[in-house]
Amino acid sequence: MSQLSFFSAEALPPAVADLGGLLAASGQVVSAGGRARISIVVDALWRAEAIAGLIAEAGLEAEITRSDEGSPLVRTASVVDLRPLAEQWTRGAVKAVPPGWVPSGRQLRLWALAAGRGEAEGERFVLGLDPHAPDTHAPLAQALMRAGIAPTLIGTRGSGPGLRISGRRRLGRLVESIGEAPGNVDDCTVWPHV
Repeated sequence: MSQLSFFSAEALPPAVADLGGLLAASGQVVSAGGRARISIVVDALWRAEAIAGLIAEAGLEAEITRSDEGSPLVRTASVVDLRPLAEQWTRGAVKAVPPGWVPSGRQLRLWALAAGRGEAEGERFVLGLDPHAPDTHAPLAQALMRAGIAPTLIGTRGSGPGLRISGRRRLGRLVESIGEAPGNVDDCTVWPHV
């Protein structure tokens, strides 16, 4: 049996704060009346199902529907419990990375589930960024460095902005942090491996 890393997804019990990983990707938070809701559109049903499972583990209700464009959309109920996370991740009405944020293993796992993609036949992995929140890109790169994974910030060409992780050691650190691919993934190019 292998020893868990300090940052691994299994090291700490599930928490509402884990949903910050969705906000690191293209997740959105809406606050109203002392409550907040987090939602994210993803490109595959397996992603939506895995995210919904982690939301439920954190003690919140999750709903899977479809966006106006027909893509899977996962959202929480609008609850008081999400208000502190919403306040941490916004400045006014704009999404912002909390100062000094260091993503936990579960937050990284949610980020990878929401917007992770393999490149170069598994030699690189990209954590996607929100193209509508460019001011979060550099702070998220710094946050990933604080978690011990040095990424390269890539631009909006191709599949969109992201943080590219390459090299055996860095990929190993990421895999150690986020754990195994969900059981419903049949494409090994969408989950990092060493």
